[in-house]
Amino acid sequence: MAKLPSSVAAFLAGKRFAVAGVSRKPQQAANAIYRKLRKSGFDVLPVNPNAAEVEGVRCYPDLTSIPGAIDGVVIATRPSTAPNLVRQCAGKGVRQVWFHRSFGGGSVSGEAVEECKTRGIQCIVGGCPLMYCEPVDAGHRCMRAWLRLLGRVPG
Repeated sequence: MAKLPSSVAAFLAGKRFAVAGVSRKPQQAANAIYRKLRKSGFDVLPVNPNAAEVEGVRCYPDLTSIPGAIDGVVIATRPSTAPNLVRQCAGKGVRQVWFHRSFGGGSVSGEAVEECKTRGIQCIVGGCPLMYCEPVDAGHRCMRAWLRLLGRVPG
């Protein structure tokens, strides 16, 4: 296994995560992230305001509805939703956010990244846990290498 970038290692040092944007459609990127984190042994909570249950598990409408502490949040929503999610993170004491993005704009919002900076929240801008949680499939290894060359994922 290759050495993880420090930001990724710090994020994955957590034990309990929320994934915002998990869908009732299991083929969505957020659902793949949710499943991979669970399979990797993390306690993972799905967040979607329009679903009471996702993949057989209770789904939370927002971060503030989740009982207890959260170590990190993966944001895999529309960029317009991201700033409000960062504000929810701040209110809940979440200190780490990962904005999902591969080749397109993903969930990255300039306003949300600024909210993280203003509120002292560490953020990863780009990529996703599928590129770093072992075992990493060949497709995500290739994507990670290519996006690293473009400066769009942690290096």
